[in-house]
This record gives sequence, C-alpha cells and structure tokens, in this order.
Amino acid sequence: MIRTEEIYFNIFKKYIDKNVPKTRVFFCDPPGTTSPENLMNHGNDSTEYNYIFLHDQEPIFLDTHKPLFDDVERRNTDITDNVQFHKKALIHSEYNSASVKEVCNVYGWSEYYYFFHGWAALEWFRGFNYSFRIDPPESRNINSSFICPNRIIGGKRNHRVLLFYNILKNGVNTAKISMPSVCPHENLTISEISNQYINKYPDIQQVLDSANLPWNFDGESGHPMESYTLGLYDQCFTTLAYIVTETVFSGKRNHLTEKIFKPICLQMPFILLSTPHSLEYLRSYGFSTFSEFWNEDYDSETDDFKRIEKVAKLANDLDNLSSKELAQIYKHMIPTIIHNYNHFYNGDFRDILWKEMTTMLAKLKKDFRNK
Repeated sequence: MIRTEEIYFNIFKKYIDKNVPKTRVFFCDPPGTTSPENLMNHGNDSTEYNYIFLHDQEPIFLDTHKPLFDDVERRNTDITDNVQFHKKALIHSEYNSASVKEVCNVYGWSEYYYFFHGWAALEWFRGFNYSFRIDPPESRNINSSFICPNRIIGGKRNHRVLLFYNILKNGVNTAKISMPSVCPHENLTISEISNQYINKYPDIQQVLDSANLPWNFDGESGHPMESYTLGLYDQCFTTLAYIVTETVFSGKRNHLTEKIFKPICLQMPFILLSTPHSLEYLRSYGFSTFSEFWNEDYDSETDDFKRIEKVAKLANDLDNLSSKELAQIYKHMIPTIIHNYNHFYNGDFRDILWKEMTTMLAKLKKDFRNK
C-alpha cells in the first residue's frame, strides 16, 4: 500500500534519483496546499538542469494557482543560475484536461498523469472491509431515497448550491441533505453565492430562503464529513443512493477525488455530480455504475446547468418512490454494489493504479533521457 504522505519521497524522488539524473523535484508541503511559501524542492546538487513539478492533489486552475506556478519557474532559474533546462514537466491527476494543456503551454511543461486520489482513497479507507462498521447490504432497512452531504459551497464549488436549489424547488420527502447557510471556506452566505444565478433562476433566493438553513443530519450538530475517513454510517445504511458532489464540476477534464469512493466503501449505489463523462472515466478503472437501474445520461451532458438539472430530476424521481420501492431497487443493485466493493478492497483497483503509475514513470524516464 502506498502511503500518501510518503508518495513523493518513497516513490517519485527515489525513482527519479535513480532513473532520471540531474532532475530536481518540486511539490507543496503540507500536501494539498497550493501557496508558494509551501513549495519545496529536492535534488542532489545545483547543477541539475531538469525539473519535475508535482501538482497532483488539487485541481488545476491557472487563475488561482499562477503565483505557485510562477514560483516554480523562478526558483529553478535561481537554483541553476539561468542554465537552460533540457526537460521540465508537470505530474498531475487530471485526465484529458484542457486546464492542464493550457498551463503546460504557458510554462513549456510536458505533462504526465496518474490517479492520485485513487491511491489516497485506498490508504484512507483501508481496513473497513475487516471491521464490523459496514452493515452488510442484505441486512439493511432502506427507507429513504438519497443522501447528499455538502460542506464547502462557495468559490468553484457553488454547483452544490445549484443542485440543492433544483432539488428543493421540487420538494424533499425522505432524502437526507446537508447544506450550510454560510460557506465555511469562503465565508459567503448562500444568498451571496446564489445571487449570481438570479438571471438563470429568478426564484433561487426565494426557494433557498424557504429552506431555513443550515440543514444538518439527524443527531449531528455540525458537519461530520472528513476527507480521510468514512462516516454518516447510520444515515447511509437506511438510504438507497449517495449523491457525490465532486470538487470539480466545470470544464473539459476528469478530476475525481476520494469522495466517489465513499459510497463504494459504504456499499451504496451512487449518482455523480462532476464534469462530463466522469462515470465513463470511473468505469475505465474497473468500477460499475447504475445505468441498468436509472438514467445516467446526465454523464454525457456538456451543458453545466442541464447536467445539474438532470441529476436533480433523477434525485427527485427517487425521492418520490415509496420505502418498499426503494428497498426493492436496492435489493437488485446488490451484485453491482458488491462488485465495486470487492474491486476496491481486493486488489484489482490497486493493481490498475500501480500499472498506470509505473507506465507513466517509464515514459517520463524515456522522455527525459532522450535529448
């Protein structure tokens, strides 16, 4: 098992020191930060004329991360006393990404991809298959339609507000949704966040005001979500589906995080609010989705508003079913749920990730050694 806090030293730097000589490695520490003052560099001496920058945990936004990217260039120039670099590269975790291509064009980086968050999920959620914390699917009493946890709702994550609005205006019956009144990260009220969408949805503030936010889960005074662990067990084990509202929603790219693996480890079906073709991307790693049971055409919808509306319609359709109907659907989904659970925990997913990573490193080695 790869430990995420050691991945840069035990995997990347060790491989690069041995196989890609005269190459410096840059990354941010603590992991997941993107501020220039957190930028670290590691090499063997000041004569190195190649460098590799690992930006593999956070999504890539040129407008947001430009100070960090500029500092990578500046520091390398300082270290090498303006020596012309032969090779420089970005290692990232966004598949088929227009944002990565834009950044690489600006800085002259070559790009190398691997699925960091797959490794993170394997580490963070390890061991739950050997515990008694996860109720077996066949023993569950399904009586609610879906659960949809939300915490950060501002900035580039305001798609969560739009989904909540589209669900709420059609009514909520048995669904379990959390939604803050103020974004804990951006410190913006939900009214301030939604104001920019009044032209598209004239009633959005009226609908949101009627919700009497915040919404928390039964028995929870705050929001229990943490990236590095599972949770909400009692709520999940009586619920049919888990709506995953991913970090990245817009643009041509696939950037899934540990969030998508929570319902898989909790043995639940899922609906995914992310960029177009994200379900297709997830299936490429061997997981199954649920088109046999409900319409997943939202995954191919490229219009962001329409994609949200399609996910909301699916959610409302499920929420209008009786407890008996929900339980019956879940029963038929159990083989797919177990396949995903076993694929995650029994090594097949790990083997796919390892092959992907070693193939990427071999390509990097070949490219950097070819002058």
